[in-house]
Amino acid sequence: HAAMSFWAFLLATLCLLPISPAESADQEREDRLTEEMETNLFDGDVISLLPDGETFAAVEMESQADSTRGGIILLHGRGFHADWPENIGPLRVGLSEAGWHTLSLQMPVLEKSAKYFDYLPVLPEAMPRIDAAIAHLKDQGISPVVLLAHSCGAHMAMLWMEQHGDSGIDAFVGIGMGATDYKQPMRHPFPFASVAIPVLDLYGEEDFPAVHRMAPERLDLMNKGGNPLSQQIVSAGADHYFTDSSDQLTEQVSTWLDSLGWD
Repeated sequence: HAAMSFWAFLLATLCLLPISPAESADQEREDRLTEEMETNLFDGDVISLLPDGETFAAVEMESQADSTRGGIILLHGRGFHADWPENIGPLRVGLSEAGWHTLSLQMPVLEKSAKYFDYLPVLPEAMPRIDAAIAHLKDQGISPVVLLAHSCGAHMAMLWMEQHGDSGIDAFVGIGMGATDYKQPMRHPFPFASVAIPVLDLYGEEDFPAVHRMAPERLDLMNKGGNPLSQQIVSAGADHYFTDSSDQLTEQVSTWLDSLGWD
Protein backbone atom coordinates (compact mmCIF):
# COMPACT_ATOMS: atom_id res chain seq x y z
CA HIS A 1 0.00 0.00 0.00
CA ALA A 2 2.89 2.35 0.79
CA ALA A 3 4.32 1.74 -2.67
CA MET A 4 0.91 2.42 -4.23
CA SER A 5 0.58 5.65 -2.26
CA PHE A 6 4.03 6.73 -3.40
CA TRP A 7 3.19 6.18 -7.08
CA ALA A 8 -0.17 7.90 -6.67
CA PHE A 9 1.61 10.86 -5.08
CA LEU A 10 4.23 10.91 -7.85
CA LEU A 11 1.56 10.80 -10.55
CA ALA A 12 -0.38 13.62 -8.90
CA THR A 13 2.80 15.70 -8.68
CA LEU A 14 3.64 15.08 -12.34
CA CYS A 15 0.15 16.19 -13.34
CA LEU A 16 0.85 19.57 -11.76
CA LEU A 17 3.98 20.11 -13.85
CA PRO A 18 3.64 22.25 -16.98
CA ILE A 19 3.21 20.20 -20.14
CA SER A 20 5.55 22.47 -22.07
CA PRO A 21 9.01 23.24 -20.72
CA ALA A 22 8.79 26.70 -22.28
CA GLU A 23 6.45 28.68 -20.04
CA SER A 24 8.41 31.92 -20.26
CA ALA A 25 10.84 33.47 -22.68
CA ASP A 26 14.54 32.64 -22.84
CA GLN A 27 16.20 35.77 -21.44
CA GLU A 28 19.74 34.49 -22.04
CA ARG A 29 19.06 33.92 -25.72
CA GLU A 30 17.42 37.33 -26.00
CA ASP A 31 20.51 38.91 -24.42
CA ARG A 32 22.77 37.07 -26.88
CA LEU A 33 20.66 38.19 -29.85
CA THR A 34 20.67 41.79 -28.58
CA GLU A 35 24.46 41.67 -28.20
CA GLU A 36 24.83 40.27 -31.73
CA MET A 37 22.58 43.04 -33.03
CA GLU A 38 24.51 45.81 -31.24
CA THR A 39 27.83 44.49 -32.56
CA ASN A 40 26.65 44.65 -36.18
CA LEU A 41 24.50 47.80 -36.03
CA PHE A 42 25.28 50.49 -38.63
CA ASP A 43 22.15 52.66 -38.69
CA GLY A 44 20.17 53.86 -35.69
CA ASP A 45 20.69 53.67 -31.93
CA VAL A 46 20.04 50.86 -29.46
CA ILE A 47 17.87 52.13 -26.60
CA SER A 48 16.27 50.49 -23.54
CA LEU A 49 12.52 50.68 -23.05
CA LEU A 50 10.14 49.81 -20.22
CA PRO A 51 12.06 51.38 -17.33
CA ASP A 52 9.43 50.32 -14.76
CA GLY A 53 9.53 46.62 -15.56
CA GLU A 54 11.76 44.22 -17.45
CA THR A 55 13.83 46.39 -19.76
CA PHE A 56 14.30 45.35 -23.36
CA ALA A 57 16.28 46.66 -26.31
CA ALA A 58 14.95 48.51 -29.33
CA VAL A 59 16.63 50.14 -32.32
CA GLU A 60 15.49 53.70 -32.91
CA MET A 61 16.19 55.61 -36.10
CA GLU A 62 14.97 59.10 -36.86
CA SER A 63 13.57 60.08 -40.23
CA GLN A 64 16.39 60.57 -42.72
CA ALA A 65 14.21 62.90 -44.79
CA ASP A 66 13.64 66.64 -44.23
CA SER A 67 10.54 65.97 -42.13
CA THR A 68 9.00 63.13 -40.11
CA ARG A 69 5.93 61.48 -41.62
CA GLY A 70 5.08 59.48 -38.49
CA GLY A 71 6.34 56.57 -36.44
CA ILE A 72 6.60 52.87 -37.28
CA ILE A 73 6.97 50.20 -34.59
CA LEU A 74 8.48 47.00 -36.05
CA LEU A 75 8.17 43.49 -34.56
CA HIS A 76 10.54 40.83 -35.93
CA GLY A 77 9.89 37.14 -36.63
CA ARG A 78 10.55 34.05 -34.55
CA GLY A 79 13.98 33.74 -32.97
CA PHE A 80 15.34 36.83 -34.72
CA HIS A 81 16.56 40.17 -33.42
CA ALA A 82 15.39 43.72 -34.09
CA ASP A 83 17.90 44.36 -36.91
CA TRP A 84 17.72 40.96 -38.65
CA PRO A 85 19.68 41.38 -41.90
CA GLU A 86 17.25 39.52 -44.20
CA ASN A 87 14.10 41.50 -43.53
CA ILE A 88 13.34 43.69 -40.50
CA GLY A 89 16.80 45.36 -40.57
CA PRO A 90 16.78 46.67 -44.14
CA LEU A 91 13.05 47.40 -43.84
CA ARG A 92 13.43 49.71 -40.82
CA VAL A 93 16.38 51.54 -42.45
CA GLY A 94 14.53 51.87 -45.76
CA LEU A 95 11.44 53.26 -44.04
CA SER A 96 13.55 55.79 -42.09
CA GLU A 97 15.13 56.87 -45.38
CA ALA A 98 11.57 57.34 -46.71
CA GLY A 99 10.77 59.77 -43.87
CA TRP A 100 9.53 57.57 -41.03
CA HIS A 101 10.78 57.54 -37.44
CA THR A 102 11.30 53.80 -36.86
CA LEU A 103 11.44 51.84 -33.62
CA SER A 104 12.29 48.15 -34.04
CA LEU A 105 11.64 46.15 -30.86
CA GLN A 106 13.47 43.12 -29.54
CA MET A 107 10.69 40.62 -28.90
CA PRO A 108 10.67 37.69 -26.45
CA VAL A 109 12.36 34.56 -27.87
CA LEU A 110 12.63 30.87 -27.02
CA GLU A 111 15.31 28.32 -27.91
CA LYS A 112 15.82 27.65 -31.62
CA SER A 113 13.76 24.45 -31.77
CA ALA A 114 10.63 26.07 -30.28
CA LYS A 115 7.42 25.83 -32.30
CA TYR A 116 4.24 27.90 -32.50
CA PHE A 117 2.54 26.09 -29.59
CA ASP A 118 5.66 26.68 -27.44
CA TYR A 119 5.36 30.40 -28.14
CA LEU A 120 1.68 30.66 -27.15
CA PRO A 121 2.40 31.20 -23.41
CA VAL A 122 5.08 33.75 -24.36
CA LEU A 123 2.88 35.94 -26.60
CA PRO A 124 1.46 37.97 -23.65
CA GLU A 125 5.03 38.97 -22.69
CA ALA A 126 5.08 41.09 -25.85
CA MET A 127 2.07 43.21 -24.78
CA PRO A 128 3.91 45.62 -22.41
CA ARG A 129 6.67 46.01 -25.02
CA ILE A 130 4.20 47.22 -27.64
CA ASP A 131 2.61 49.53 -25.04
CA ALA A 132 6.04 50.94 -24.12
CA ALA A 133 6.88 51.59 -27.78
CA ILE A 134 3.60 53.44 -28.40
CA ALA A 135 4.20 55.54 -25.26
CA HIS A 136 7.79 56.28 -26.33
CA LEU A 137 6.66 57.67 -29.71
CA LYS A 138 3.79 59.59 -28.10
CA ASP A 139 6.21 61.20 -25.60
CA GLN A 140 8.15 62.56 -28.58
CA GLY A 141 4.99 63.87 -30.24
CA ILE A 142 5.36 61.51 -33.19
CA SER A 143 2.17 60.63 -35.05
CA PRO A 144 0.55 58.92 -36.87
CA VAL A 145 1.81 55.54 -35.59
CA VAL A 146 2.00 52.33 -37.63
CA LEU A 147 2.38 48.89 -36.05
CA LEU A 148 4.27 46.57 -38.41
CA ALA A 149 4.89 42.90 -37.63
CA HIS A 150 6.42 39.89 -39.38
CA SER A 151 5.72 36.19 -38.84
CA CYS A 152 5.71 35.35 -35.09
CA GLY A 153 5.76 39.10 -34.40
CA ALA A 154 2.41 39.23 -36.21
CA HIS A 155 0.96 36.70 -33.71
CA MET A 156 2.11 39.04 -30.92
CA ALA A 157 0.68 42.13 -32.66
CA MET A 158 -2.63 40.41 -33.36
CA LEU A 159 -2.99 39.35 -29.73
CA TRP A 160 -2.34 42.97 -28.75
CA MET A 161 -5.10 44.12 -31.16
CA GLU A 162 -7.42 41.40 -29.85
CA GLN A 163 -7.02 42.99 -26.40
CA HIS A 164 -6.68 46.70 -27.28
CA GLY A 165 -8.42 47.08 -30.62
CA ASP A 166 -6.67 49.81 -32.58
CA SER A 167 -6.27 52.31 -29.74
CA GLY A 168 -2.93 54.06 -30.03
CA ILE A 169 -2.15 52.98 -33.61
CA ASP A 170 -3.29 54.42 -36.93
CA ALA A 171 -2.46 51.54 -39.30
CA PHE A 172 -1.29 47.93 -39.18
CA VAL A 173 1.09 46.12 -41.54
CA GLY A 174 1.17 42.33 -41.18
CA ILE A 175 3.84 40.41 -43.12
CA GLY A 176 3.58 36.63 -43.54
CA MET A 177 0.59 36.42 -41.18
CA GLY A 178 -0.73 33.09 -39.94
CA ALA A 179 2.56 31.20 -40.05
CA THR A 180 2.43 28.25 -37.65
CA ASP A 181 3.94 24.76 -37.54
CA TYR A 182 2.80 21.36 -38.80
CA LYS A 183 -0.45 20.29 -37.09
CA GLN A 184 -0.38 23.42 -34.89
CA PRO A 185 -3.38 25.52 -36.01
CA MET A 186 -3.73 29.14 -34.94
CA ARG A 187 -5.21 29.53 -31.46
CA HIS A 188 -6.00 33.25 -31.68
CA PRO A 189 -8.29 34.75 -34.34
CA PHE A 190 -7.30 37.38 -36.89
CA PRO A 191 -8.69 40.57 -35.27
CA PHE A 192 -9.32 42.57 -38.44
CA ALA A 193 -13.12 42.63 -38.41
CA SER A 194 -13.06 44.62 -35.17
CA VAL A 195 -10.54 47.34 -36.11
CA ALA A 196 -11.33 50.45 -38.14
CA ILE A 197 -7.74 51.33 -39.13
CA PRO A 198 -6.27 50.48 -42.56
CA VAL A 199 -4.55 47.07 -42.68
CA LEU A 200 -1.92 45.82 -45.13
CA ASP A 201 -1.72 42.04 -45.45
CA LEU A 202 1.55 41.35 -47.30
CA TYR A 203 2.88 37.87 -47.94
CA GLY A 204 5.29 36.15 -50.30
CA GLU A 205 4.32 34.25 -53.42
CA GLU A 206 6.51 31.42 -52.02
CA ASP A 207 5.30 31.89 -48.42
CA PHE A 208 4.33 29.00 -46.12
CA PRO A 209 1.16 27.04 -47.07
CA ALA A 210 -0.75 28.16 -43.94
CA VAL A 211 -0.19 31.83 -44.82
CA HIS A 212 -1.62 31.22 -48.31
CA ARG A 213 -4.43 28.97 -47.10
CA MET A 214 -5.81 31.58 -44.70
CA ALA A 215 -5.45 34.55 -47.09
CA PRO A 216 -9.15 34.51 -48.15
CA GLU A 217 -10.23 34.47 -44.48
CA ARG A 218 -7.95 37.43 -43.69
CA LEU A 219 -9.28 39.37 -46.67
CA ASP A 220 -12.88 38.68 -45.65
CA LEU A 221 -12.20 39.95 -42.11
CA MET A 222 -10.43 43.05 -43.45
CA ASN A 223 -13.45 43.76 -45.64
CA LYS A 224 -15.68 43.42 -42.57
CA GLY A 225 -13.42 45.91 -40.80
CA GLY A 226 -14.52 48.20 -43.60
CA ASN A 227 -11.51 50.45 -44.19
CA PRO A 228 -11.32 51.12 -47.96
CA LEU A 229 -7.54 51.62 -47.75
CA SER A 230 -6.92 48.08 -46.45
CA GLN A 231 -5.16 45.89 -48.98
CA GLN A 232 -3.88 42.35 -49.46
CA ILE A 233 -0.72 42.03 -51.55
CA VAL A 234 1.17 38.94 -52.75
CA SER A 235 4.85 39.76 -53.17
CA ALA A 236 6.12 38.20 -56.41
CA GLY A 237 8.86 35.59 -55.95
CA ALA A 238 9.32 36.27 -52.22
CA ASP A 239 9.54 33.58 -49.56
CA HIS A 240 8.29 33.91 -45.98
CA TYR A 241 11.47 35.69 -44.86
CA PHE A 242 11.80 37.90 -47.96
CA THR A 243 15.26 36.39 -48.49
CA ASP A 244 17.05 38.50 -51.15
CA SER A 245 13.80 40.50 -51.53
CA SER A 246 14.21 43.12 -48.78
CA ASP A 247 14.25 46.02 -51.29
CA GLN A 248 10.97 44.76 -52.73
CA LEU A 249 9.55 44.41 -49.20
CA THR A 250 10.50 48.00 -48.33
CA GLU A 251 9.09 49.33 -51.61
CA GLN A 252 5.75 47.54 -51.19
CA VAL A 253 5.29 48.70 -47.59
CA SER A 254 6.33 52.28 -48.51
CA THR A 255 3.98 52.42 -51.49
CA TRP A 256 1.04 51.27 -49.36
CA LEU A 257 1.86 53.82 -46.63
CA ASP A 258 1.96 56.52 -49.34
CA SER A 259 -1.55 55.44 -50.41
CA LEU A 260 -2.94 56.34 -46.97
CA GLY A 261 -2.61 60.02 -47.89
CA TRP A 262 -1.37 61.16 -44.48
CA ASP A 263 1.11 63.72 -45.80
